Amino acid sequence: MKNVGEAPQEELATGERSTRNRVARSILDHGPSTVAELAGRLGLTQAAVRRHLDALVADDVVEAREQRVYGTRTRGRPAKVFALTDCGRDAFDQSYDKLAADALRWIAEREGGEQAIAAFARARIAAQGGAYREAVESAPPEKRTEALARALSADGYAATARSAPHPQQGEQLCQHHCPVAHVAEQFPQLCEAETEFFAELLGTHVQRLATIAHGDGVCTTFIPKTSHAPPTAHASTNTANASASTAGRNPA
Repeated sequence: MKNVGEAPQEELATGERSTRNRVARSILDHGPSTVAELAGRLGLTQAAVRRHLDALVADDVVEAREQRVYGTRTRGRPAKVFALTDCGRDAFDQSYDKLAADALRWIAEREGGEQAIAAFARARIAAQGGAYREAVESAPPEKRTEALARALSADGYAATARSAPHPQQGEQLCQHHCPVAHVAEQFPQLCEAETEFFAELLGTHVQRLATIAHGDGVCTTFIPKTSHAPPTAHASTNTANASASTAGRNPA
């Protein structure tokens, strides 16, 4: 039986999250803080603050460290303060997307237009593609799409591989998250370079069916069933060029 005035479990959980966010926000606004400082600013008991801090530490949002003392140090151990981790800072609004878009726009206006952006996009995927290539080349031919999905997931793309719907003969590589979606929305060359790289890596023509950058829920790439023969340099070039024509586009 529920006691009078007892909040539903969902409301209780929401209240806990809200207070926890207030604790993290206070650290963001005021810098590394002691339990006493947080309790005073937020109107909470120190016991409540410690409970929320324990949860934030467990989630890698904040970390405990010794308070820096400037000038003459007093007797006793320095007070423990809690500071945001890099992961914790990333949970708050950042301007990285705007910075990246501004930089690419500057390149486009001054360094060669769309061709310069395309060259940058290809260089970027080539630089980060070593782990993808290693994963694909070490997998048996029938498992290469799955191996690529695992490697992409390690970079934050939440990728999966599955059989394509009938009557298509092949697989679908699905990326459920795109860390650069907001920038790719303005510069589709990022999607095109990625698709070209997938084609070269898997040794076959691939077709980008949908992208998060274009408003779809998932980035979906169709990979047709092949004989799994090792690609030649000429074949790799042809599949990459063919794939670029459909990269980043929604299905017709």
